[in-house]
Amino acid sequence: MPDMPSSLVEQRFKWLPPMGSWKFHLMLGAIAILILGPLGGVTATYMNFSLGFFVGGQVLAGILGSAVTYGYGAEGKHGANYMQTLAASVASMAGMGVLIQAMHWLGFEVPEAWKLILYYLCIGMFGVGVGMLYTPLLVDKMRLTYPSGLAVANILRALTDKNLLKRSIGKLASGAGIGFVGGVASSELEAPKNAGVSMVTFGAGMIVGVRIAFPAIIVGMIGDQMVPTLVESGWISDGDPFRKIGFIIALGTILGAAIVDISLVFGEFFKKLRQKQAEAAPQEDWKRVHMGRLVAWVLFWGAGVFFVATEVFHQEALFVLLAIGLVFVFMLINGISLGISDSNPISSAFVLTVFLLAAFGLVSATAGLVCASILLISVSIGGDMQQDRSTGWRLSTNRVLQFRYQVIGVTMGAVLSIGMASLFMSSDPILLVDQTNKQAYLESLPESERAAAETDMKRWQSAMTYKFAGALDDFIGRPEPETVGDAMTQQQQNLYDRAVKNAQAVNAPIAPSLPLLLPLQRELSSLVPPEIASESASQAAKKAYARDLADKKRERKKSVSSEALILGISIGLVIELLRKIIKRNKRYQRYKESGTRGFATDFALDVFVLPSPYAASFGGFVDFMTCLWFGLGGLFASYSDTMRKDAQKSNGDGNGDAAVPEDMSTNSLVGGGIIAGDSLAALTIGAGKLIGG
Repeated sequence: MPDMPSSLVEQRFKWLPPMGSWKFHLMLGAIAILILGPLGGVTATYMNFSLGFFVGGQVLAGILGSAVTYGYGAEGKHGANYMQTLAASVASMAGMGVLIQAMHWLGFEVPEAWKLILYYLCIGMFGVGVGMLYTPLLVDKMRLTYPSGLAVANILRALTDKNLLKRSIGKLASGAGIGFVGGVASSELEAPKNAGVSMVTFGAGMIVGVRIAFPAIIVGMIGDQMVPTLVESGWISDGDPFRKIGFIIALGTILGAAIVDISLVFGEFFKKLRQKQAEAAPQEDWKRVHMGRLVAWVLFWGAGVFFVATEVFHQEALFVLLAIGLVFVFMLINGISLGISDSNPISSAFVLTVFLLAAFGLVSATAGLVCASILLISVSIGGDMQQDRSTGWRLSTNRVLQFRYQVIGVTMGAVLSIGMASLFMSSDPILLVDQTNKQAYLESLPESERAAAETDMKRWQSAMTYKFAGALDDFIGRPEPETVGDAMTQQQQNLYDRAVKNAQAVNAPIAPSLPLLLPLQRELSSLVPPEIASESASQAAKKAYARDLADKKRERKKSVSSEALILGISIGLVIELLRKIIKRNKRYQRYKESGTRGFATDFALDVFVLPSPYAASFGGFVDFMTCLWFGLGGLFASYSDTMRKDAQKSNGDGNGDAAVPEDMSTNSLVGGGIIAGDSLAALTIGAGKLIGG
């Protein structure tokens, strides 16, 4: 039973405050707020800016938290669980700083900090409540696995062993040292900077392994080779990188794979639901939650989200209500996906929300960002809620207390997300540059500065921001800014000049039909009318024509993006179907387990033949060098695992890391440490630049 009276808990160190006392919770809260939360927050922010995804801070916080609660013996696992719950919430909220970056990219006038904090706080609290509403169904009744939640529970149980705790912290510290030194070197030294060295990318590859990391290299290579064909066919402009259109295809592959997985998930869901109908065990004290108060919580914070969105951010009520309603839908879908596959497809949910908002008539990309943020933050923090509850369910941790720690984490994370985003973007202004329009930015710079700017962009891939800004721009579109009178905007002037200079370029065919990239002659318009091209044409006529060109260009972009999305969905659907058919075949399963040949065949299937669409899609979101370092991290992890196992066999020790949870393997801990060290290096360098002016 959690938080047992101190008289019933055998503490290793008597000087510690009694478990369950206010001093006990004050100690845990102070450590989580001052150390673990900021560490998880800066790591999540840095990873999202540099890569576009972040590794949850549960494992790191669980290990460090266990060092604090080790003195409480086996029951100390509850205190460590409270701290990792708070730290994970801070990390999830801090990672949402990419939404502020997306505002800059889209040309949105970023609101004052207090407005953003208030908005994110309301959304986070709403997400906590909705996530908790589904907990009795998904965690208690369905008993979905939640693999990461299971791993953290196993870690917290295992770390009551002093030697294991020391080894784990030692591996984390070693990785952090490597990451910090490498991060400083890749930022300050020309050789590693020019080579595109990225410690955080390498560390992430170590954590996910070669089967997840290496397919990104393959997709990145294919994309780079296809750039000339894509330019020739009109899918991208000359000078654009593959990810200009690759991110849409990649999103489509995720959606296609998700269609297959969610269909299977719902089948499994209803099967489990029928199996559990007869079970009606009495509810234990640690599991009790006052449902009336929870519903009131959801209603209160939902109203808060609506009020801030409509009154502070001046959004239309229809779109805000639609986004709030979709939270309840995606919280269930993504919660089931997370519980079964350990995947929370928040990017797919965001893009689908953008589609639906556009279908209901939304015409502003910045309004789409404000409304879709409701779903993104809610589902992200709600998924954390459910995963943390699955850990608590296995440990019998008091659910109400865990809820309170998460609320503190969301509050702190709402503030930290704004502060960290501001710090990183102030110290490295390249983060403010819209990489979906990278070529135009580079052309605006003096020739001598372009190479350095391009190197900086390679370091800060910001793939999540790229997805969000790109999807909003492609599927809703950002309206042209208006000018006074007949004056044209710079973009309108450029379009007009290009049209007059080379009408053929303006009237080139738009993207070819899918999926074979064959030319399709669909002219935008006839040649520029002589009366418009002549010097005697009125400024009003020129502006009207330029505006018409901009509208047609925007429609062409939407058409290309829609076709690319359909292509991606088709690829993801087919690949995931084939993978499921093959992987679930009993003969194949026996062959896979039969020996070296079976293992090699399964490895080749996962890495080269039919890689997971979720894994391969990363190659569409970032450039090739980032894919390369990500894949190299996975290769290194695989190689080191093999060498370590061979050495253990030679020494007569066949267990090795197998005796501990997978998330506590050497590669996982060192990789996590590298990410933390690299993020601290970036924070230190950034703070130094700001202080030094």
